[in-house]
Amino acid sequence: MKETDNSRRARRGSGAITVRDVARLAGVAPITVSRVLNTPAQVSPDVRQKVLEVIQKTGYVPNRMAGGLASSRSRLIAAVVPSTVMSVFMPTIETLNETLFDAGYQLMLGQSDYSAAREEALLEAIVGRRPDGIFLTGILGPSQGRTRLLASGIPVVETWDLTPTPIDMLVGFSHADIGREVARFLMDKGRRRLALIRAEDERAQRRADAFTEAVQRAGLGPVETVNVGASRSLRSGREALGHLLAQRPDVDAIFCSSDLLALGVATEARVRGIAVPHDLALVGFGDVSFAADMAPALSTVRINGAEMGRLAARCLIDRAEGRPVSPAVFDVGFSIVERETT
Repeated sequence: MKETDNSRRARRGSGAITVRDVARLAGVAPITVSRVLNTPAQVSPDVRQKVLEVIQKTGYVPNRMAGGLASSRSRLIAAVVPSTVMSVFMPTIETLNETLFDAGYQLMLGQSDYSAAREEALLEAIVGRRPDGIFLTGILGPSQGRTRLLASGIPVVETWDLTPTPIDMLVGFSHADIGREVARFLMDKGRRRLALIRAEDERAQRRADAFTEAVQRAGLGPVETVNVGASRSLRSGREALGHLLAQRPDVDAIFCSSDLLALGVATEARVRGIAVPHDLALVGFGDVSFAADMAPALSTVRINGAEMGRLAARCLIDRAEGRPVSPAVFDVGFSIVERETT
């Protein structure tokens, strides 16, 4: 775009376009420019359009740090997620980001890699930067991080779980309910020798505990469990089925803590000549993009991750802008999607 004489003149001096330069070129007060950028609904459409045209022509970018210091608001939201590779979390993060962006906020993302120590370090760094809100994947139990967040006064939304004692706001679902419902689902299908293949994390543990309890209450004996540790790969699922069959060769149903592990189990079952679902029923968790395209298509637990992201963003935006959030706890629920592996 060709630079105008006005925009060249506006940059003389310090070399940077300022809000006062934009205001002068648009023929408005600096506070009007700030309102166009931060609360556009407070400005008439004609004035807003005039200011936006000047911003476009001059290439002005607002100094968010300066604005944050003046208003005690940074317009930044920090999020801590276990993994950016695991596609089960992506609908939540994408919708969170879109909703925040539409409201004039930016998202900072930190990855904990399922490590409590790394999560603590991230939270310490985040609180020091004083964002307008913090998004957590999962709930934070007694810890230095929880104490730090409570003391900070920063709006916090915990997600992907439920607890009677949230730090602040909560958008999630019950992992224990999922474990119980999957157990009932498989038992109603006539399965009697049930097993678990799971990764090492607190939420998967709660699903597994509830699953095991439901099976034992039905009088179906012990539930064989293979823990793959921190690994969540297709290969881990394949290897886990081998370990499971060595200990429980007559197993007829498996609940996996992720769809990726379930894909590995299905792959290994095919290699070993085990017919799914005739010989072995299989249920995953997450309903990620490939689940419906597997052959056979994977039965799994569907979580409305996009709705969690939207609700979490709205909670943080409302609190950051001084509006009350009521209720402060949202249960988005879950559903079991029955496909060909059961």
